[in-house]
Amino acid sequence: MPHSIGTGAGGDRVGGSDTGDPPIVVKVGGGLLETPGALEATAGALADLARQWRVVVVPGGGPLADAVRELDRSARLSDDAAHWMAILAMDQYGHLLAERIERAVLVEEPGGITAALAAGRVAVLAPYRWMRSADVLPHSWDATSDSVAAFVAGALDAAHLVLVKPAEGDPDTMVDPCFRLVVPAGLPWTVIGWRRLGELPGLLVERRPPSG
Repeated sequence: MPHSIGTGAGGDRVGGSDTGDPPIVVKVGGGLLETPGALEATAGALADLARQWRVVVVPGGGPLADAVRELDRSARLSDDAAHWMAILAMDQYGHLLAERIERAVLVEEPGGITAALAAGRVAVLAPYRWMRSADVLPHSWDATSDSVAAFVAGALDAAHLVLVKPAEGDPDTMVDPCFRLVVPAGLPWTVIGWRRLGELPGLLVERRPPSG
C-alpha cells in the first residue's frame, strides 16, 4: 500500500528549533511492543534516519495507555484524570525509546529539544510537562498520541510528521478523530507501518521542499 501524504488544518506555531534545518517528528506507536522485534527494528531505523535528518521522537501510549483506558472503564475516571494519566503513559514509553535508540536523549520541553538537536542527538520527548503547560487538546479519548505528535510537529515548525504504526492500513482510519483538526495546514504527514521504515529516507527526500 502506498504511504499516505496528507495535510490538515488548524494550529498556530507556538515555538520551534532555533538552529539548523527543521526537524522530522516521528511518533512511534506503542502497539509495536506487541510484535517481537518491532521495537528493535524501529529503533535501528530511527538511528539511521538521524544520520541524515534532525529527528524528534514522540512516544505513543500502547499498553501503558491501554491500562489507563481499562482503569477508566472500571473506576470511571474524570476526563481530566484520564487525559493526563494517558499522557503520563507516553512519558513512560519515552524512557524505553530513549534507551533503545542510538544517541537518543529524553527531553521534556522545547528548549530541551533544541539543545538535543544542536548536539546531534535524537530528541525523545516525554510530553507531559509541555502538554500540561499548553493544554491545547480536548480531554477525551478522541485525542491520542497522534494529536500530541501533530501539535508538537506544528510547534516545532517540522519539515514532516511521520506516524509509525504496527501495521499498514487506510491512513484515514489510522489516526485519531482530533488529528486533522490539530495538524497544521501545509505540514506533510505520513502514516507508515514499521516494517517499511527502510523506505522512509527516500520518501522524505522526495518530499523535501526546494531550497532557496
